Amino acid sequence: MLEINFAPFPTLETERLQLRRLANDDVDEIFALRSDHEVMKYIPRPLAKTKEDALAHISMINEKIDSNEGINWAITFKDNPKLIGIIGHYRIKPEHYRSEIGYMLLPEYHGQGIISEAINEVVKYGFQEMKLHSIEAIIAPENTASEKVLQKNGFVKEAHLIENEYYEGQFLDTVIYSLLNKS
Repeated sequence: MLEINFAPFPTLETERLQLRRLANDDVDEIFALRSDHEVMKYIPRPLAKTKEDALAHISMINEKIDSNEGINWAITFKDNPKLIGIIGHYRIKPEHYRSEIGYMLLPEYHGQGIISEAINEVVKYGFQEMKLHSIEAIIAPENTASEKVLQKNGFVKEAHLIENEYYEGQFLDTVIYSLLNKS
């Protein structure tokens, strides 16, 4: 089985971005992300209603890092520490050498290739450092923007599950994209 240890926390860098650990100082940006109807449109989770909800989310992310159950990074520009999004391996199945990635970005930064740049680095970390065999992303079938980003980064459609999730009185489909470690 895969042995995972996120200590010390790995800060990652790309050409434009720094991926760093979330802090309580990120509460305003996490609240902006998690309370935005458009950002949360395809994520079947309750909207954040208060800054306390956002702090609880940050705490949950950091607890998963500390217990080596998952890892999420704050997405920032190298020249500005302000959080513009989050990305990470938020569900890890060590017995299967597989993780699920997820990501969110503030709407004013959409369409700039930021998520693709971050995905590339997070996938590289997953395969090289975590020693994963595969990485999946589970999206709503209507989320064509996320689908395009995943395809651009080499992910292939693995499955379309029919009405496999129940949220707010409705059954929802999910689509699984995955990428295998070929090295």
